[in-house]
Amino acid sequence: MSQYAPAKKSLGQNFLVDRRIVSRVITAADLASDDIVLEIGPGRGILTRPLAERAASLTAIELDDHLAAALATEFASQPHVRIVHADAREVDIASVTPPDTAYKLIANLPYYAAQPIIRRFLEAEHKPSMMVFMVQREVARNMTAVPGDMSLLSVAIQLYGKPRIVVGVPPRAFRPAPKVTSAIVRIDVYPQPALALDSIDAFFTLVRAGFSAPRKQVHNCLQQSLSIPRNEVETILSEAGIDPRRRPQTLSLDDWGSLYGAWRLRYPDTHADPQSLRENKPHTGSPRATR
Repeated sequence: MSQYAPAKKSLGQNFLVDRRIVSRVITAADLASDDIVLEIGPGRGILTRPLAERAASLTAIELDDHLAAALATEFASQPHVRIVHADAREVDIASVTPPDTAYKLIANLPYYAAQPIIRRFLEAEHKPSMMVFMVQREVARNMTAVPGDMSLLSVAIQLYGKPRIVVGVPPRAFRPAPKVTSAIVRIDVYPQPALALDSIDAFFTLVRAGFSAPRKQVHNCLQQSLSIPRNEVETILSEAGIDPRRRPQTLSLDDWGSLYGAWRLRYPDTHADPQSLRENKPHTGSPRATR
């Protein structure tokens, strides 16, 4: 397709070319004829075309100015398709998603921007009901990890939805071929976070402290990162029902919820870490964290 410019390394572009993978993405999204779809990173349109055929409404956000212009020209005759030239990390989410209407997010994300984009939409006031996207396989494994292999990313994703890996995607499925294997991930997004928290920012201050040294026991991580006396940390862990000798990667999401509740009872005025991953304003809810 000569109207589409070559891949730009500066934008991390690896264009999907394998139509079998396209089919797997479409199948994973469980598309219905009345679905509203938001696509991020349409590139040259290999996913955009079948999405346009199946969805009632499709908005595609493309950062590359040449690609956005080419897509706008190609889909000009299809009024249910809108091409938005914008950065998904900064775009006004309300302007690209119909208010009070469920939508699905489908994306082939550049590796460098994947996590900020995923977090941003998971934390948005108007969240998608489902997300289907491609990321590096190791990132996908971190997102879907179970206790024993948990990480800050695992907690951050699983607070908002239930992720699963659909299938691995080899480098040859893209042009140019990346140096790593990718994976399709589906997240069924919860209407509300899995834990009721008085401050999501403060929650991630605690979780980040817990993962500050994953090979250490959790009481050492919390004591050092939060500057809390050892006896206080042990009391908090005891009240949460967590053995202080456990390592942070063994804690489940529910464990972090219990730990947060016990911590906030003793330190209710703790503010969020300025280095927080959270990009939105704190949510409000019960001061205790519950599943």
